[in-house]
Amino acid sequence: MEIYGKITKLLPLQTGQGKNGTWKKQEYLLEYGDQYPKTMVFNLWGDKVDQYALTEGDNVTVFFDVESREYNGRYYTDVKAWRVDKGDSQAAPNQAPKAASNPSTGTEFGQPAPAFLSGDEKDDLPF
Repeated sequence: MEIYGKITKLLPLQTGQGKNGTWKKQEYLLEYGDQYPKTMVFNLWGDKVDQYALTEGDNVTVFFDVESREYNGRYYTDVKAWRVDKGDSQAAPNQAPKAASNPSTGTEFGQPAPAFLSGDEKDDLPF
């Protein structure tokens, strides 16, 4: 999955010691959407924290997986990013695609318009 937005806040870096050595996790608050902005928290683990070096105000496209787990009868969900692209290279995903200038011509796909769309025929339906 992917989403485009702006990083509005970096949450405190979390570190710890596990059976495989030290680990670190950085969480980010991402604002997305145009007219009614929404926010979500995503995280980066390990070397990816240093690899992407994200800061507040960065416009990014986040590629992520959503994972849930059960602990003591409750469920917890993480949005784990596996790739982050910086920059404004992508248009906002909520923009509607541009409509064809004259859809009745049928030239959008290089085909002629059907005869019933020409508009110059008399309506000969009995009702």
